[in-house]
Amino acid sequence: MAESKIKGQKSKIKKAEVKTVKSKVEKKTVEKPVVKSVQKAKGLKVEVLDLKGKVIESMNLPKEIFGAKINKVLLAQAVRVYLANQRKGTHSTKTRGEVEGSTAKIYRQKGTGRARHGSKRAPIFVKGGIVFGPKPRDYSLKLPKKMRRLALFSSLTAKKDEGKIIVLSGLEKIEAKTNKMADVVKNLKLEGKNKKVLLVTPDTINAFENVYKAGRNLKGVSIISAKMLNTYEVLNAKTLLLMKTSIEVLENTFLNPPSRKASEDKRGIN
Repeated sequence: MAESKIKGQKSKIKKAEVKTVKSKVEKKTVEKPVVKSVQKAKGLKVEVLDLKGKVIESMNLPKEIFGAKINKVLLAQAVRVYLANQRKGTHSTKTRGEVEGSTAKIYRQKGTGRARHGSKRAPIFVKGGIVFGPKPRDYSLKLPKKMRRLALFSSLTAKKDEGKIIVLSGLEKIEAKTNKMADVVKNLKLEGKNKKVLLVTPDTINAFENVYKAGRNLKGVSIISAKMLNTYEVLNAKTLLLMKTSIEVLENTFLNPPSRKASEDKRGIN
């Protein structure tokens, strides 16, 4: 009897093991194949507005400039270099050898009961020299050309992803009057207490004198040419206002710079 019971228990255990193995195999076959989620690349299309804030067309932005990889470390480095280069370093203080005053001993060495002093210009006295004070120095830092360019592309891409880039058409025909530019800013809904608008022109300020005169007195509006655009100015602005033709200038300046031979031929160098 005992042997039959043991055999029955063994057969039950074997059946159970077979069932578990079958269920595992079935689960493996039933499981859905793993599909990797592919993130769709953000579109680089942008709407072009007129001076009244109405959409007139759409255009594609260059992927290399407005679709670059955002490198935050490089952005921080570019900003630090830019701010360091703005420092003049002309600060200066006078040491005891440069301060105006007599060189005579102020009182005798012994017999007064006071501390020993030899000069009126010592730092311990009022109007004396400054110890370890700032002296003129050069604060400038350098960043390689490729790094500067990549940092600029990162900043422009960040603004594009935030939806803070506006492309404007027809601004070159604006009158040189502040109220005309104020109307444009109002139509684009950029007015506010803390507005910071950076207007990017295709060429120098002299070439677009009417645009410069119209916007130079507007609070919160800064004007810069596309060739002089830098990472700090882009990040410092809340909204980037690009004239339509300035995008082409950005491409020619940073993606297709003129070769050395072409520039020499243009200047007439043999």
